[in-house]
Amino acid sequence: MKVLVVAEGRHELGGALESLIRRLAAQPLECSFDRVSRANIHVHHGKGRGYFKKAVRWMREAEKRGFDGLVLVIDQDNCPERKRELDDAQEHLEVVSIPRALGVAIRTFDAWMLADERAISKALNHPVPAAPHPEDIHDPKDYCTKLLGESGCDLSQTEMYAAVASTAEISLLARRCPRGFAPFAERVRKLQSQAGP
Repeated sequence: MKVLVVAEGRHELGGALESLIRRLAAQPLECSFDRVSRANIHVHHGKGRGYFKKAVRWMREAEKRGFDGLVLVIDQDNCPERKRELDDAQEHLEVVSIPRALGVAIRTFDAWMLADERAISKALNHPVPAAPHPEDIHDPKDYCTKLLGESGCDLSQTEMYAAVASTAEISLLARRCPRGFAPFAERVRKLQSQAGP
C-alpha cells in the first residue's frame, strides 16, 4: 500500500512518525512524505473550517498523486477545534473516499515522545522520570529540549524522537496519550482494511 504521510515539522518527518506508522500498520507500507504547510497545496473550498479543509485538500492531493492512502498528523497547539475538524474530515466520505488516518497530537507531537520514559531513557542513555499525563504538559517540545540538554547526549532532537519512536511501547503511548495518539493509532491500524482488496 502506497501512503502519503503529511505532517508539520522536521521532528515528525525525521523518522519518528514513520517509525510509529510502520509499527502500527498490519502490513508493510510504502511511505512518501510531505509537509502540511506546502505552499502549492491550497485549502479546499466548501463546507468546514481551516484544518477540515486542509485535510480534504490533502486527501485530494494523495488521490491525484496515485496514493492508496493518506496519513496526516498536526499539533493541537492549544486550538481545541483542530481535533473536531480532523475528526470530521476522517469521517467525510461524500467527496473523497481515499483511506486515511488523520491525527491531532495533544498538545503537540512532542507529547507522544514523553509517554514512555524507558524509551526516552534508552535513547538518551540517561534516566528520565515518567510523565504520566504527557498531553497535559504545557509545552512538550520545551520539556523534551530540556531532557535532551540535561542528558548530555549528542543526538539532535529529531534523532532523539526517531530513537524513542522506534522502541516506545505502543500500548503505553495509547494509554498515556488517550486523546491524541490512541485514536490516531486505531486509524492507522484500520488504514489497510479501508483500502479493500
